[in-house]
Amino acid sequence: MLSVAAVLAESALRRPDHPAVVFAARRITYRELWDGARRYAAALRERGIGPDDKVALLLPNTPHFPLAYFGVLALGAVAVPVHALLRADEIAYVLDDSGATALICAAPLLTEGGAAAAATRTPLLTVMADEEDPRAPRLDALAARSTPIDRHVLRAPDDIAVVLYTSGTTGRPKGALLTHLNVVMNVDTTMLSPFEVTADDALLGCLPLFHTFGQICGMNTCFRAGATLVLMPRFDGPGALDLMVREDCTLFMGVPTMYVALLDAARTDPRRPPLTRAFSGGSALPVALLDAFRETFGCPVYEGYGLTETSPVVAYNQKAWPLKPGTVGKPVWGVEVEIARAEVADRIELLAAGEVGEVVVRGHNVMAGYLNRPEATAEAIVDGWFRSGDLGVKDDEGYLSIVDRKKDVVLRAGYNVYPREVEDVLARHPAIAQVAVVGLPHAVHGEEVCAVVRTSPGATPGPGLGAEIVAWSRARMAPYKYPRLVEFVDAFPLGPSGKVLKRELVSRLGGARGREPEDGAPPPG
Repeated sequence: MLSVAAVLAESALRRPDHPAVVFAARRITYRELWDGARRYAAALRERGIGPDDKVALLLPNTPHFPLAYFGVLALGAVAVPVHALLRADEIAYVLDDSGATALICAAPLLTEGGAAAAATRTPLLTVMADEEDPRAPRLDALAARSTPIDRHVLRAPDDIAVVLYTSGTTGRPKGALLTHLNVVMNVDTTMLSPFEVTADDALLGCLPLFHTFGQICGMNTCFRAGATLVLMPRFDGPGALDLMVREDCTLFMGVPTMYVALLDAARTDPRRPPLTRAFSGGSALPVALLDAFRETFGCPVYEGYGLTETSPVVAYNQKAWPLKPGTVGKPVWGVEVEIARAEVADRIELLAAGEVGEVVVRGHNVMAGYLNRPEATAEAIVDGWFRSGDLGVKDDEGYLSIVDRKKDVVLRAGYNVYPREVEDVLARHPAIAQVAVVGLPHAVHGEEVCAVVRTSPGATPGPGLGAEIVAWSRARMAPYKYPRLVEFVDAFPLGPSGKVLKRELVSRLGGARGREPEDGAPPPG
């Protein structure tokens, strides 16, 4: 028997007076946070919530998230975090698909959340309201008047703890069923390595807590170690740098877009936080960006790999082995990662080192399945292996490199072009601050390689710079790889985890518009 709720409960016993959460001027100790979570549990229980009931959480990065999250888990109920930027119809889909028995919604999100709850007839509870809100009872007010439950409900290892919805890149979002064992093992394993979180650490909590990276790697691992989580409701580079300096943050976790923003902020702010290590995930981190961050902030950046369906961590660069930039390291303890033949769907055919194929995973981290989707579960978990949908390769030393998403590979004139490989080269161009490579429809080649660029300070976007980038790329990449098209943007469309939404870029840009290059690409052969 175990429970994810023990992550907070045990640290409250070990170090009750240590700050668990810093939020603006508030410093909340572990005793106060666990007491508050048990009060939330009591208030929910009074409204009929119990074991196995699914409770949706539409909450930003404030202390209300851990209070509600651990309050739900303390009851033996199931937490269903909801992306805080969804619209009413999208929230209603999650509520309906999950069968949520209640929605806990922050007052600033009630316009969308309230409409979704009404449409699905889901009982609604609010937090963060200044006054009693006529639309729904205030859960935080009810909790303040409640007597904390005595102890959290113990669960079986294979009981469901959390339902996390995928981003829906291949259709409607699917609810990944994570068990108590999935989450507890991932937290315990990664706390020791790669994250090596100790009770003396302070982590900047800038990743959204409704997402698996911020929730499990960030919040849960931090609380398991008895460390301090410095919450940031909305990320921006200057604000994050200032907050890390003021709160003496030793640990940073972020996605590549956050690293770009911190480097931009560091150009005008000479202060540096006492960071000892940083961890990147969510999408590929160009090696040039990794090097720049290490030089600027004086700490190593460890890149890793995970998925919602794998609780989430699969592999990471870790201190136990030499850091290998450009890779996502080796599998974490208790997890196996191999490369399988991507075109074979009904069985797993493993490939040798050096061969590109689909990344497959098995171990304590693999989800129980997709909620209400047995066919999708059967397609995703084959012969005991989870099929990631990502293309990768392992070298002779066991280091994993992610080549790209299967769906993002550009097929130009019969040749596979892996966007990450092209992005890694382009990231070294001095005029490029950030780049995403996509394939645009082309009448002759099928698809054409297009570099979508946000320029560095001082660089002027336009046809002249675009031609220069094409020529620079042509000298450094094979003829079929380099981008013939360059488009400039002020900002990239981002998903909930900070990933660049390439499908949205393709939709915006439409068909290939650049002139046909003189040299062309070599014919398929």
